[in-house]
Amino acid sequence: MRFASAGAALFFAAAVSEASAFVPQSSVAFASTSSRTSFGVSSFASKPGPCSEQNRRSAVVSNIQMSAYSVGIVGATGAVGKELIQCLEKSSFPTSSLRIFGSERSAGKEVNTKFGKVTVERFAVAKARECDVIFLAVSGDFALEHAPAISAPGGAVVIDNSSAFRYMENIPLIVPEINGHKTKGARLIANPNCTTAIGLMALWPLHKLFKLKRVIMSTYQAASGAGQPGMDELWEGTKAVVNGECAVAKNSVFAHPLPFNLIPHIDKFQENGYTKEEMKVTWETRKICDLPADFPVSCTAVRIPTSRAHSETIIVETELPVDIDAARKALEEAPGVKLVDDPSSLKYPMPLTATGQYDVEVGRLRKSLVFGDYGLEFFVSGDQLLRGAALNAVLVAEEMAKNGALEESKAVVA
Repeated sequence: MRFASAGAALFFAAAVSEASAFVPQSSVAFASTSSRTSFGVSSFASKPGPCSEQNRRSAVVSNIQMSAYSVGIVGATGAVGKELIQCLEKSSFPTSSLRIFGSERSAGKEVNTKFGKVTVERFAVAKARECDVIFLAVSGDFALEHAPAISAPGGAVVIDNSSAFRYMENIPLIVPEINGHKTKGARLIANPNCTTAIGLMALWPLHKLFKLKRVIMSTYQAASGAGQPGMDELWEGTKAVVNGECAVAKNSVFAHPLPFNLIPHIDKFQENGYTKEEMKVTWETRKICDLPADFPVSCTAVRIPTSRAHSETIIVETELPVDIDAARKALEEAPGVKLVDDPSSLKYPMPLTATGQYDVEVGRLRKSLVFGDYGLEFFVSGDQLLRGAALNAVLVAEEMAKNGALEESKAVVA
């Protein structure tokens, strides 16, 4: 296996041992059956719901007829896995059936879904290979051990949410609105880090318009980025301080107490002084956007005491002069983006309003005082369990159904 960069190669050893922030390794899941009913498919952008105005504006409907596909989810009992099921239920992706597989401890449990009541079965690679599409929402170790066997010719297309394969040169790292075409011919797809995916939804349309020269990002990441234990520690610690039980909350999940605090430390520190979370943004931005290996991207990641949705301050220098009106228009028209930019009415992106929404909110758009006519500054908020994980993964599958990649994969026999 080759790597996209030397830095990514050094990172890989640590990345594959990283446990999923959301899913215990003991709980895994998925689906099978090969119905070949034809479906007309429309994208997530046309769904009704709280963001219906933006959805109507960015609706993309395909009249392509295609087969229905059996779908599996590994890790369906974790935070991302649960969101995957809900995203599939709302998606136009043509799902013929869903089976959920898990550990021996989880086997036999029943899960109610739009596709019927599903009984959890014990995971086995052979059963996974019966599916057309497998979503992995488990640890990098689990993905590294099983994904190649599941996705081998004659098996399923695998869309992996862990960091195990993101930096391998021959594995596409996909945000469908940016590089969905790279799923063609691929049997194993990597889903990007949540922070990267949220930021790129705003950066990509601006890059197409003004050509990015450098990117500087500061992130403000919710406790749920550390999974349910992180959320529990925030809530329990906050209650303890408010109730007068202690002056400073206890901590075990985070490096320091999170209630009434900020922690400029997410993941392990690297030799260059950045954390692994920060370097993920650098490496993944370059790979997804086809930027040079030395393209300057710098990130500082901060954990904040909110429950859900990550926010980011982004400053860019551009090759071409910036036009604010053109930037606004590009963001308004970009699929998966909601422009929330009316400071006079106190309207701007916030975790409170981004939580549970499919679109990434973008606002506080202004020319940079540092880079002048060749710079922009803005703020984004996005639900990291959706655009940063489950939703992006389902949109990858939807893109593969539309561009014929899934039909091509079924034609490949072991």
